[in-house]
Amino acid sequence: MKKLIKEFTKGIIIENPTFGLVLGLCPTLAVSTSVSNALGMGAAATFVLLGSNIIISAIRKMIPKEIRIPCYIVIIATFVTINELVMKAYLPALNASLGIFVPLIVVNCIVLGRAEAFACKNPVLHSIFDALGMGTGFTIALVIISAIRELLGTGRLLGSVIIKDFAPVTMMILAPGALLTLGLLIGLVNYYHIKRKTNKEITKVGCDGCK
Repeated sequence: MKKLIKEFTKGIIIENPTFGLVLGLCPTLAVSTSVSNALGMGAAATFVLLGSNIIISAIRKMIPKEIRIPCYIVIIATFVTINELVMKAYLPALNASLGIFVPLIVVNCIVLGRAEAFACKNPVLHSIFDALGMGTGFTIALVIISAIRELLGTGRLLGSVIIKDFAPVTMMILAPGALLTLGLLIGLVNYYHIKRKTNKEITKVGCDGCK
């Protein structure tokens, strides 16, 4: 059970797709103009991650190594198509807002990367927790970025006015705002990891000195 929890939490903290591995930046920069878009894209990516990881893990021993990548893409494209059809039928406004970035999940580095790096080498249950962790980490990153951009760019969150009499910083809902926000957050996460590593080394040296 500890290993399963570790597989889940690594995608949120240590190997966060956006802040740690710096993957899937195209949808991250494009759809993070609002929290609702971020939640929609995060849920869509998580669904595709989960479905593709399960299938690839289940049939990993039957896929010839020479054609594994094309096979992965076909499996991923199947779940992306299911996802897109469901969104068009039941969430047309969200689907229109996310636009081309829903079908582009097929070539999202996060999804294909987990298939190649994890699902094809591990059992189904572990692959499920890996997909859920990566999907959750990606969603959290999107929500944080979009919340900052939406709040500073419009003074609202999820359509509700948060800051009254606020002069919006228009740049925050444009491409430069996306790059600036992402860069600052990645810098903060890197600083946190460096600080954490340094504290561990100091603690270890202190313990060795006590011996």
